[in-house]
Amino acid sequence: MTDTNKEHFALKYLRKDRLPLMFCSGCGIGTVINSACKTFDKIELNMKDTVLVSGIGCSSRIPGYFECDSIHTTHGRALAFATGLKTFNPNLNIITFTGDGDCSAIGGNHLIHACRRNIDITVICINNNTYGMTGGQYSPTTPTGKKGTTAPYGNPERPFDLCNLVEAAGASYVARWTTTHPIQLARAIEKGMKTKGFAFIEVVAQCHTNYGRINGIKTNVELVELIKNSAISINKAKNMTNEELEGKVIIGEFVNKEQPEYTEQIYKIIKNECVLDKEEENEENKKEGKQ
Repeated sequence: MTDTNKEHFALKYLRKDRLPLMFCSGCGIGTVINSACKTFDKIELNMKDTVLVSGIGCSSRIPGYFECDSIHTTHGRALAFATGLKTFNPNLNIITFTGDGDCSAIGGNHLIHACRRNIDITVICINNNTYGMTGGQYSPTTPTGKKGTTAPYGNPERPFDLCNLVEAAGASYVARWTTTHPIQLARAIEKGMKTKGFAFIEVVAQCHTNYGRINGIKTNVELVELIKNSAISINKAKNMTNEELEGKVIIGEFVNKEQPEYTEQIYKIIKNECVLDKEEENEENKKEGKQ
């Protein structure tokens, strides 16, 4: 017999007084929150040692719903703040929620240098191919030819492949899934959080309000079906031509490797070279009669 009064597992991680979510009906962000909660629950994440960081945008409202410390920063600067937090206290779990515009446009420089440093931060980037919160302007990931309020006749630019970008910049873990792959997404978030280094998980998500409608997609269900049907595994994609991959979304795990992590390198330098530490060591040696 089902216990209808049993509380949903995700509620232990969320601020109940802030529910329901503010997002549009059918938005993919709810799926991302659910997958994140499943991961937190599986790994028994200590929320007291966790800080969620975000910039500006629909996805950047996510941290405010979680029962933990969070920082809602300025546009594009989430990774700058996250870097400061992690460097000051490497024992914290730092998770950044961001979107394609916040992360790869105004925040693009912070993104590539966080990858280059390989700092131990997990980034969950919700890519809906538009600036959803501010009216549907085209973003760095909007496919060529697709419309936005700032591209009423179609986007003339080539889009970024975010996973290729962060891989080239030096990230330790890189994966891409869609909102139609919630189980795989939860597994990727878990792997990213367990990676000692910069982890980047891209989630291709639907925004019917400001992307679907302007591009002639009648319903949110239709948009979700388009995302689902366009997804193709990385292994299958390897044997396909560029023409065959046109309009496809390659999903899977792109990078999973070990390499030196930024804060560990910083604290090695502090330990070995810091003048204050050496002075304290000399004082201790004097007291012990070693000098």
